[in-house]
Amino acid sequence: MRIAVIGSGYVGLVSAACFAELGHEVISVDNDRAKIAALQRGEVPIHERFLPELLTRHRGRLLHFSASVAEAVDKSEAIFITVGTPQSETGEADLSFVEAVAHEIASAIHGSKLIIDKSTVPVRTCESLRKTLLLTGAQPGSFSVASNPEFLREGTAVTDFLYPDRIVIGVDDDLSASVLHEIYQPLTTGSYYNSGSAIPFNEYVHRRAPIIVTNAKSAELIKHASNAFLAMKISFINAVANISESVGADIEQVCAGIGSDSRIGPKFLNAGIGYGGSCFPKDVQAFYVVANQCNYEFGLLTEVMRINADQRRRFVKKVRNALWTLRGKQLAVLGLAFKGDTDDVRESPAIAIIRDLLKEGVRVRVYDPAAIPNARAALSNSSVVYASDPYDAAAGCNALLILTEWKEFASLDLRRLRSLLKYPIVIDGRNLYQTDQMTSAGLIYHSVGRSVGIPEHLSSIADQTEVGLQLPVPVMRPAVGL
Repeated sequence: MRIAVIGSGYVGLVSAACFAELGHEVISVDNDRAKIAALQRGEVPIHERFLPELLTRHRGRLLHFSASVAEAVDKSEAIFITVGTPQSETGEADLSFVEAVAHEIASAIHGSKLIIDKSTVPVRTCESLRKTLLLTGAQPGSFSVASNPEFLREGTAVTDFLYPDRIVIGVDDDLSASVLHEIYQPLTTGSYYNSGSAIPFNEYVHRRAPIIVTNAKSAELIKHASNAFLAMKISFINAVANISESVGADIEQVCAGIGSDSRIGPKFLNAGIGYGGSCFPKDVQAFYVVANQCNYEFGLLTEVMRINADQRRRFVKKVRNALWTLRGKQLAVLGLAFKGDTDDVRESPAIAIIRDLLKEGVRVRVYDPAAIPNARAALSNSSVVYASDPYDAAAGCNALLILTEWKEFASLDLRRLRSLLKYPIVIDGRNLYQTDQMTSAGLIYHSVGRSVGIPEHLSSIADQTEVGLQLPVPVMRPAVGL
């Protein structure tokens, strides 16, 4: 099928490449001509596993790039909208980009087209999209509108697309249903998985990708409700972690006990510094606004957002307690992206924490495998030094902070770190290590939801005040309860 994907951000570019992987003829459209030119040259603008392989495989054959919406609409049967829906000042999703694209599509429709919204939007958006298309020149009967929400995680977006837990299509007419069924047929019949050239993923539990057919409003609601529920799960386990830390329990053990219940499951039960990224923060807020517009006070979402913001403040307090005072200290920070395996720093907890530390007079040496270029704009501060690797970041610093769960950060040479740090202190916001791993390397280990780990040769610190002692290098014992 001939498909246009309007918007070449994280969702749009991955979707375009994956549709081409399924055998469709795809035009990826963006109004950023410099980005389109770069894509045409074979450059990959985002850090995403398997995306370079797909672009190399299909660019110039099944996958083309254009800055013209009109050209793409004219040549395509199905048009996916994947533009951004950022949070507005009122907390609502800003749908101005969706509306602008609708205007361009309306003026270019000739023949029958299916317009599919893949952007994250509030319920009733398809209804408004249909009205806008009619008001701006599209002829009645020349198009249908459907919802096809994405459930892609940055870092694993390609395999999330090709090996989905479910494909949700929200349709209000038979034509929309038949077109979307045809588009996803290689996945829903399982033929893609038997093709011999499929992107590898050995963990898939389905022979055929499950597909859920709903009306458009239900599909739109599924997306917002899914993200809100996952954010709630993260905030819940962080609240439990704070209690665990206060009473001397181990949140990792608590999570194992909770997550083994098949009704709950272990995913997203990872205590840390809270959720971030371009989806959860804005989608939870937008869903809260939708509920208010429906005259429902969704107080649970308010608490989810409050706990998430508080978790970052608690981590900064943990750093302060570990070092007694912050002004003039130099800290090593590992991680800038909002999560591992991506270069995206939008709403990153790591960036927020670094900003708070800078306000307290801290100097930081930071390292991230992919996100440094994007972080430079967000952290335009002379007190930030960008290191070449984790060990370069740690050299001469008063403590090491782990703020993003990159796999390489979970397998560091801890004894080498100990030799590089001025103080033997690691403050892990992602719980990447077992406490005894750190203490056996001579490091004082602060994590989330667990007691502080102190090496045996420094065990006398545990009997001293919370302020700490000057033992052969200054080390501090924080309050367990924060």
